[in-house]
Amino acid sequence: MDLKDYRRQYTKGGLSRETMPDDPLVLFAQWQHDASEAGLADPTGCVVATLQPDGSLRQRFVLLKGVDADGFVFYTNYQSDKAAALAHYQRASMLFPWNELDRQVSLSGVVERVSEEVSDTYFASRPRASQIAAWTSQQSQSVESRKALESQYTQTVARFEAGDVPRPPHWGGFRLIPERMEFWQGGADRLHDRFVYQLEGGWRLRRLQP
Repeated sequence: MDLKDYRRQYTKGGLSRETMPDDPLVLFAQWQHDASEAGLADPTGCVVATLQPDGSLRQRFVLLKGVDADGFVFYTNYQSDKAAALAHYQRASMLFPWNELDRQVSLSGVVERVSEEVSDTYFASRPRASQIAAWTSQQSQSVESRKALESQYTQTVARFEAGDVPRPPHWGGFRLIPERMEFWQGGADRLHDRFVYQLEGGWRLRRLQP
């Protein structure tokens, strides 16, 4: 099938203004729960877009590791390309593509580092293999081969063989503090439902045309 011929109907349900809560985080929590209950492979997966120091735009898939009234938290290597971008320009956007439910949530706002205490607590909860990987990978840097990467991992395993794995000083969390949140629910015949919350003192809600 040619790409131009691929299409489908979106029939999972609609959104009405009457059912939209005053606080977008309430709806996000419900949709996140629905995504988890639906058995999606990566229900907490989202695409994070940043403005790089050279002016280019870049996206990558990350896993959401926390959300509350303070914002949306994910973790990474502070020496990675995404961290360099956020040090240069402290803003980003997130997209949650829950395609199986005909839903998307996109949000944007200011990004800040979480405290070291928050990063320490989360790192301690990770599986040991993931802790080892955080020390092993020089994220976004070139590597000669898969064999070289596996050799780095083996060396790191030996380094921490005798005890617990501490959090690397170059690894931790970022928090995106949303200023805009859009909820998209697919509708038949491309008449999708789109509602956007904009932070203007409080949250202002508007319906957008599809």
